[in-house]
Amino acid sequence: MYRQILRPLLFSLDPERVHHLSFRVLDLATRQGLLRRWMDRSFTLAAPALEREVFGLRFPNPLGLAAGFDKDGLLADRWQHLGFGFAELGTVTPRPQAGNPRPRLFRLPADQALINRMGFNNAGVKALAARLRRRERGAFILGANIGKNKDTPNEQAAQDYRICFEELAEWVEYFVVNVSSPNTPGLRSLQEKGPLTELLGSLQALNQQLSRPRPLLLKIAPDLTEPQLDDIVDVARTTRLSGLVAANTTISRAGLRSPARRTEAIGAGGLSGAPLRAQARTVLQYLHQRSGGSLPLIGAGGIMTPQDARERLADGAALIQTYTGFVYGGPGFARQVLRAL
Repeated sequence: MYRQILRPLLFSLDPERVHHLSFRVLDLATRQGLLRRWMDRSFTLAAPALEREVFGLRFPNPLGLAAGFDKDGLLADRWQHLGFGFAELGTVTPRPQAGNPRPRLFRLPADQALINRMGFNNAGVKALAARLRRRERGAFILGANIGKNKDTPNEQAAQDYRICFEELAEWVEYFVVNVSSPNTPGLRSLQEKGPLTELLGSLQALNQQLSRPRPLLLKIAPDLTEPQLDDIVDVARTTRLSGLVAANTTISRAGLRSPARRTEAIGAGGLSGAPLRAQARTVLQYLHQRSGGSLPLIGAGGIMTPQDARERLADGAALIQTYTGFVYGGPGFARQVLRAL
């Protein structure tokens, strides 16, 4: 029903408008006990065989909602009612920021893809922390994807990440450091070995002061070369990261079926969805091999089908995440994937 009727209707509307509309619908549905129970029966799948223990956390299943979908934690714990085993909130920054001018989110249906240049639009870390204080801890695993404000120079970026960490440490189960979005100017240069070691070392020192340090991960771009990936693994070991998320959106436009005039009209932004599949798999496979399987990996990027999910787990991912697959697959996507695992 979703793919035949609802998706064509939704895809006739502006993508960002549909995003906000879907949040309002899900908010209302999950507040009603009868509807919430119906959603649990229809969209969730509980089975001991699906459970995973990764970096000291027990996940009810390995499929998570990727960062970028619920930046401000508006629905936080409620993603479990659509079958997800965890959700990663953010990317959040110290201060609120509007992000890039609209339009900034685009569909490429011929490619089952999205292009976004959102630019870390969010209400700021204090707003997210205030919202999370009201939740019941331990009910659902939430991660925080943290970044820097657009106008913060890279030389001062570590302070932005520390602010986000300190504000959220009590309220989330794990952290992901985002230095790989293509939509904040200069951000990806923080993936270079020197700046990255300094940034992660600073965060890890802060983390180790906690009575219960949080798993700290790094999200990387799929556009890195093998020598750069080698550096990432070395930095992860040096700074004692709990894992890596591979991978973010790509700046590549190779192999698209959509007309070139369409993508040229859209302009800059990160590409996600099916065209990212092969690139993200290659990065994940390389990291798994390079680390000898000792570094937990979250596979993301181009997971559009149950087969994609199975392949990513076979490639060495301990957990997987989806964003664009959920947009194209609809509310039953998580259950469809989990039934195939």
